[in-house]
Amino acid sequence: MSAQTQSGDFDIYATFQQFLQDEEISPPLAAISALAEAIVRSNAGTMFELVQALNDGAEELKRRSPNPISLNAGCELFIAFVTLFPHESDNFAELKKELEQQGRKYAAEALTFRDKIAELALGFIKDDSVILTHSHSRVVLKALLHAHKTKRISVYVTESRPRGLGLKTYETLTAAGIPCTVVLDSAVAYVMDRVDFVLVGSEAVVESGGLINYVGSNQMAIIAKAANKPFYALAESYKFHRLFPLSQYDLPTHNPNILSFPTPIGRSAGTDDAPSTSTPDIITKQPARLGTSSSSTERAMNQEQIAKNPGVDYTRPDLISLVFSDVGILTPEGVSQYLVGMFAG
Repeated sequence: MSAQTQSGDFDIYATFQQFLQDEEISPPLAAISALAEAIVRSNAGTMFELVQALNDGAEELKRRSPNPISLNAGCELFIAFVTLFPHESDNFAELKKELEQQGRKYAAEALTFRDKIAELALGFIKDDSVILTHSHSRVVLKALLHAHKTKRISVYVTESRPRGLGLKTYETLTAAGIPCTVVLDSAVAYVMDRVDFVLVGSEAVVESGGLINYVGSNQMAIIAKAANKPFYALAESYKFHRLFPLSQYDLPTHNPNILSFPTPIGRSAGTDDAPSTSTPDIITKQPARLGTSSSSTERAMNQEQIAKNPGVDYTRPDLISLVFSDVGILTPEGVSQYLVGMFAG
């Protein structure tokens, strides 16, 4: 933030990280809370200076975060709120205090949004439903655990390499008594005929009604569409984002290193005509299955190879059946209309 409008000892990114230590708080809410704290710490004397300070803070969060998509949605929402807030107070210090309190109040109320979404999704989950989900999502877990209270469900969850977040979902569901099986990311098409519908969370829902989520969501939606299975996305309204990607390569997280080929090493005398390329070491592990040869090993990607792969992907709106949110059950087109109204005041 600019020196004129922000006290020097305030680190907005450190504050953001502190809020994220609460596992119930997602990046957009942590960003809103950090910006609310920034208002208190700000030396701004006018609304123009305050909005500039908040924009600077949002840029700092975006710059220092490896995946700024969802936190940027929270920043946009809070800055729009500050800009549109009625300025009735003659005392700017009192106005700043009111804005800070409203921000914290919203962040606290937003923690109930997952409960509302879980209740809405319950009507679409029938007894003996077989559900396929992807990676790890707090709102999806809330919906599944809520459904388990009154209905019999079984869940397939993808492993979600390279981070293996699907195993975290598997552990939570199994501990709750929900029958759950982990599926290889490459076996989504294999299992699709056995499921009733797909249920995923979101990093963000964009202006087109499309979805940004953990990588693999897009191919899951494509397979679900081909198999004529509903693909439902669960998203809190603070993840609605004024972004309009047309392809994977329009995402803010994309960079030239993703899916790039290695740079050929220069030819040296006495070598073959064909240029060689650098080959990073492959990580090997002990056999994961019984009955295999004692000399066999499981191969895994190394960190350099993982870094060349995307962490999130974009799913087109025509592949999404419905979006369940705290503001209602929306079609992708309905998300677009809601976003227009939300930022129009």
